This record gives sequence, structure tokens and C-alpha cells, in this order.
Amino acid sequence: MDYNRIVQNILDVGEAMLKSGAENFRLEDSLYRMCKSYGFRRYDVYAIPSNLQITVETPDGDIITQIRQIESTDIDFDRLDYLNNLSRYVCANQPDEKEFREKYLEVMGREEQKLVIRYLAGIMGGTGFAVFFGCNFADAVIAVLVSLMIVAVGDWLVKRESNLLVYNMILSFLSEVIILLAMHMGIGSHPDRIMIGIVMLLISGLGVTNGIREVLQRDFISGALNIMNSMLGAAGIAFGIALAILMFDGMGSEGFILNHNIIIQLISCTAACIGFAMWFKIRKWQVVYSGIGAFFTWAIYLAVYQMRPSNFFATLVAAVFVAFYAFVMSRINKAPSTIFLTASVFPLIPGPNLYYMMYGCVSKDIGLAFSEMIVLFATCLAIAFGFIIVDVASRSIMYMMKKEYRIGKSS
Repeated sequence: MDYNRIVQNILDVGEAMLKSGAENFRLEDSLYRMCKSYGFRRYDVYAIPSNLQITVETPDGDIITQIRQIESTDIDFDRLDYLNNLSRYVCANQPDEKEFREKYLEVMGREEQKLVIRYLAGIMGGTGFAVFFGCNFADAVIAVLVSLMIVAVGDWLVKRESNLLVYNMILSFLSEVIILLAMHMGIGSHPDRIMIGIVMLLISGLGVTNGIREVLQRDFISGALNIMNSMLGAAGIAFGIALAILMFDGMGSEGFILNHNIIIQLISCTAACIGFAMWFKIRKWQVVYSGIGAFFTWAIYLAVYQMRPSNFFATLVAAVFVAFYAFVMSRINKAPSTIFLTASVFPLIPGPNLYYMMYGCVSKDIGLAFSEMIVLFATCLAIAFGFIIVDVASRSIMYMMKKEYRIGKSS
């Protein structure tokens, strides 16, 4: 075999997985498995969100090193699913470089998501969470319009602006302007709640959660990069909202409350998470499974909070459930657990706290900004702890079943 081409193909798969939204430690595991399957004497993998490196020693004793710089990502869980299947195929069959390349190009050439699905996903995600956070019918109509704008302008802007801060600043500014104009025209009555739902389309606390999770797993560089990238996106949203508020001479903040009807909470968050599943380009039955996971995640949170009114504890228990649910569904569907985990956990993501932390900074209310920041990080920490608890339990279960859960560097 041409081992240089084999390593290049493995790196191509890894780069595509990273760009599609693969978790860092799972990506490394997939690359280690593919390297091991080709019988390399030694293999070292280094992966962070912006860089990917592989060094191997071939059976003939040659040393091969290849490096990739990752400039941008676009979450595509459908592609990630098929890339994961390709890595399984490679590990089982060790195809030569030509067959490997053909399989890779076949995955990368899959039909793109239809535009109408993306618009529907934006409407369901943004409007669903707006209703979840207490919006009335008129507010929901505005949320639909703003969601449509984000999809249309966002798809145009992403081809011209790679800086996340600028990208989020433009979209959040336009969103806030539309919302405030509607308020001045007497349409809608809860601008904060609308914007909180819309913010979920731009950035969430999931990056902070994954960053904390990676730091706790001693993956410090990757964790720090994820946290800083989330903060960069949040700063862009803050700047955009601040500019719009200044134009309208300081609109006030009234705070948010969850919808008083628990049934509507469950339905709206489920619809929103199904929208986010499609937003992340999940397809077919996996979309339904993501919605089911979101429904039970929030139901468990409500039940635990009713028994013990602690946001941290209720979030922790619900995060344990969603992580275990994702682990089981990944085994049943032979797909990355990230697919089921990401969309299902969204009801727990502290979007409102992120919004009010930024609002406090913009309005110079340091007390509000600090208190919301504490809740934001406490919630992200609870989610990260829940994920880690299941990760440890999963490793123990797989060990007792004498199955490999995750492999690492071999020398």
C-alpha cells in the first residue's frame, strides 16, 4: 500500500469530521482506530479545533507526518454520521488508497440539505424557544419573521464573513432592530423573550459546556479554544444588540419567565429541538429521536426541580439522562452520540443567562451581568458533570463487557 496516501485519506476523514462538528476526544479515537487497523507500528494523533496532526511509523519503518490547519467549521451531523460509518468500514476492511478515496468522495458528495428544510428548521428553533420562554402569539409571529431573516441573511453572510464576532454582530443587530421596530409599531410586547429564542440560533452555551467538559478531561487547549470561541460569538451578539438599543434610546429589560403551561413548555421545547436537529442537518428518524430525547430531558428537569428546587441539581440529573440516552441511541443506530446529545440537551442550555449577562454589560448593570454569569457557568458545569458521569459509567460497562470503548496512543 501507499502509506502516504493512506495517512492522507485518514487525515481527510478527520478534517471533515472536525469541520462537521465531531467532539475532539471522539475524533482522536476514530483516527487512532483507523491508524491501528493498518498495522502501523506507532501512531500519534493531535487534534484541537484549529489543527489536526498525525505521525505514524509504517510496518517498513518509515516515519510519516501530515498536518492540517482547520480554518472554519459548519456543523453537519448527517455528514458526520456517514464519515463515522466510513471509519468503521476502514477499520473492518483496510481498503487500499484508491478504494478509500472513492468511499470518502462518495460521502462528501452526498446531496445537500434542501433550502426549505433549513428555513423550517430556523422557524421551529427560534420560534419554538421564544414560546418556551413566555412569548405570546404576536411575539411568536415576530420570531418567525426574524428567524427567516437569520436564515436568509446568514446563508449570504457566511460566504463573505468568516469572523464569528462580526457575523453574530450583524445578525443580532438586524434581529434586534426588527424586534424593536415591531414593538414601536405596537406588534408584540416581550422583546427580551423574542430575542432570547433567536439568540439560540446564533450561539448557545453548548460551546462553553463542551469546553468545560474538555478541561475537566485534561484536554486544556481544546477546552480553552471552545470556551474562547463561544465568548467571541457572545461578544458579537452583545455588540449587535447594544448598537440596536442605542439607536432606540435604551429599551428596558423586563426579564423572562417560562411559559406557565407545562404542556406548552414540553411541546414548544420539543418542536424547537426538532428544529435544531434539522438546523444541524440531522436527517430521517434521528430527528425524531432527538425530539424524544429533548422532551424527556425537560420533563426530568421539571420533575427533579419540583422535588428539590435547585437549578444545578435538576440540570445535573437531566444531563445524566440525556448523555445516557445519547449513548444508548448511538449503539442502536450505530451513529455518533454527538448527534443525539447536541439537539436533545438544548432545553438545558442557559440561553437566557447568556442574553442577560450580555445585556448587563451593555446597560452597565454590573450586578446583573455578574449574577447571570455565575448562573451561566454553574449550569454549564452541571451539564458537563452530567456528561462526564455517564462517560465514566459507559467506560466501566464496556470494560465489563470486554469491549473497547476508546483506544489511545500505542507504542
